[in-house]
Amino acid sequence: METFFISAGMFLCVLMLLPLYRAVFGPTVLDRLIGVNAIGSKTTALLIMIGLIYHQVEMFVDIALAYATLNFIAVLATSRFFQKRKGLYKGSANE
Repeated sequence: METFFISAGMFLCVLMLLPLYRAVFGPTVLDRLIGVNAIGSKTTALLIMIGLIYHQVEMFVDIALAYATLNFIAVLATSRFFQKRKGLYKGSANE
């Protein structure tokens, strides 16, 4: 069973490369925020899989919940900042 979780974890790590590309090279700020949020969501699932591998699910679920909450709040705060101060789209700064 551990082999399955390790394989699924490696698959999740490979899946994180696509949002990482979008987070680094995204043409707009909104694309980068969505990429970072997708990486955070996959990291939460990866933390739970690590807990299953080490047979300490309770501890890793707490860590995953705290990480997911921080990720959510950080994306909300960043979105709010760019909406109010900088503009989320390239042409919206002058509007």
